[in-house]
Amino acid sequence: MLSKKEKKLIKEMWERLTPVAEDIGSEALLRMFASYPGTKTYFSHLDISPGSAHLSSHGKKIVLAIAEGAKDISQLTVTLAPLQTLHAYQLRIDPTNFKVLLQVSFVAPLSLSLLQLLSHCMLVTLACYLGSEFTPVAHAAMDKFLSAFAAVLSEKYR
Repeated sequence: MLSKKEKKLIKEMWERLTPVAEDIGSEALLRMFASYPGTKTYFSHLDISPGSAHLSSHGKKIVLAIAEGAKDISQLTVTLAPLQTLHAYQLRIDPTNFKVLLQVSFVAPLSLSLLQLLSHCMLVTLACYLGSEFTPVAHAAMDKFLSAFAAVLSEKYR
């Protein structure tokens, strides 16, 4: 998992990114929709056109949830419990809809696929925003963190 140094790095990165959460989240979603057009079907209830209020709002929610999880990675399961319940029980999102959002480097359950794609797009977006600060070490740490985030978020489906 993540070392103490990597956890600190992740926490610091997300603290710096929180003020631009809306921009990062909407860009990551737009990248996902452009790269993986099939993912648009999971958001058919939203206006996902560039610059739309729905896209900005949902993108911001995603980034703020990730940033909240980064505050104390060792408590990720506790932090994400309300989000797990929301998606699994209140919104009743079919786990197959997650087939496509965050990149993991291990063979993962099918329910991670949506999370895998978003994660990949999030990594690209972060690289653009952070530039030279997004070093190979930062990239690797963020990839591990997003993988853990996706795994925890999809636990209610297992």
